[in-house]
Amino acid sequence: MFKWKGVLLASALISGSALASNAMIVRFDLNDSIKEFLRANEFDITGINYKTMEIEALLSQEELNTIQAQKTTIKFSFPQNLAAAPDSRYKNPEEIEDFVKDIHARYPDITELKVIGKTLEGREIHAIKISDNAKSDEQEPAVLYNGMHHAREVMTPEITTDIIDYLTSNYNQKAEVTKWVNDTEIWVIPMFNLDGNNKMWNEDSMWRKNTRNNHGVDINRNYPQGWNSCNGSSSDIGDSDYRGTAPGSEPETQAMMNFVSEIKPVFNISYHSYSEIVIYPYGCKPLQTPTGEAVTEIGAELGKKLDYRPGTAWDLLYNVDGGDIDWMYVQQQVIPYVIEVNSTMQGFHPRYDKWRDKTVLLNRAGWMHLLDRLNGPSLQGRVNLNEYQTVKIYKAGDSLPIQEYKINPDGTYYIIMKQGTYDFSFEGSLSKKFQNITVSSKKNLSF
Repeated sequence: MFKWKGVLLASALISGSALASNAMIVRFDLNDSIKEFLRANEFDITGINYKTMEIEALLSQEELNTIQAQKTTIKFSFPQNLAAAPDSRYKNPEEIEDFVKDIHARYPDITELKVIGKTLEGREIHAIKISDNAKSDEQEPAVLYNGMHHAREVMTPEITTDIIDYLTSNYNQKAEVTKWVNDTEIWVIPMFNLDGNNKMWNEDSMWRKNTRNNHGVDINRNYPQGWNSCNGSSSDIGDSDYRGTAPGSEPETQAMMNFVSEIKPVFNISYHSYSEIVIYPYGCKPLQTPTGEAVTEIGAELGKKLDYRPGTAWDLLYNVDGGDIDWMYVQQQVIPYVIEVNSTMQGFHPRYDKWRDKTVLLNRAGWMHLLDRLNGPSLQGRVNLNEYQTVKIYKAGDSLPIQEYKINPDGTYYIIMKQGTYDFSFEGSLSKKFQNITVSSKKNLSF
């Protein structure tokens, strides 16, 4: 069925350390059989490496015994010790709060702080807006970046805080940054799973979930879209991908949904680690997005810029149900991506001095690309919402629409497209049609 690679990367059997009890990271040769086996047994798949064709999982001794009991040849070596916790230079919840407040104090004209909700333990979830008139709603396109749905993924807030620092410190210094900030409402949630991260620092360095009833819920399996629909999460409270008792049960999930519903971002990147992949909807096999031409094209562009592999979760990893990007795509018309930073060479807790700056610098190309892509092939504008509520998009001459876009409550719309020729039908109490419109860059249409 599969072959053990012969290396146990790490063991967490160190008394007195902040570690996952009785757990070890195990590396396998990557093939479909081992992926299916790990998923079928609901093992905690931690990362995948398509360059070296390896896959890793965090296993308890009992789970390791299950694997050893399979009717196949398994070889392994004695485990090496896993560091007790990530480097203390990675940020904790208190440092994140201090960081965003300091940025706002230094750049009050181009930033706005917003508490989008509170965690189970009462911590405030901060978002920061970066825009030239940050305190005003200028009816500009919004873009969202968020980090750390999963508590152990300590590199992700380094990327989100770098986005904040780079944009604010280079405003009116670099022309491209000034244009992005002047033309866009850029929102960043630097650390989302604050309670889980606190637990990761103080109790268990492999902790992934929030802290619901001490067993936790995987926030990124708790969104209502597709919740518990394709064996892409677990009903077992002890599993790392436990979905919760009901869709949207967690205050963190509710905070994200309410916030996204309010700001209506055109794009989103949710930063995770690790695997060096770019994931787009949908999470359940074999579903594909109806606007797949644009979604997959931009995903491929991100992958090329980062040298990461693009695809759906079910193709690259495993089925995922109740994930944030599926909910954002279906319910809020966002074009969303998960970017899994770092590889099996670095894991969840890369050496800070060796990998932090390299990872942050590499990933600038991804988030910058989405800001540039707002000026790529698209139809954007504003209409009277009393007269028009939806836009149907057709490939020129076709009778069936490829997309039906709901116009935003303020009358704006931002439809990201693949370059081509289209027909558009604006519909509501009135109707207005446009035919054979070539879309090769941003096209404004307001009436």
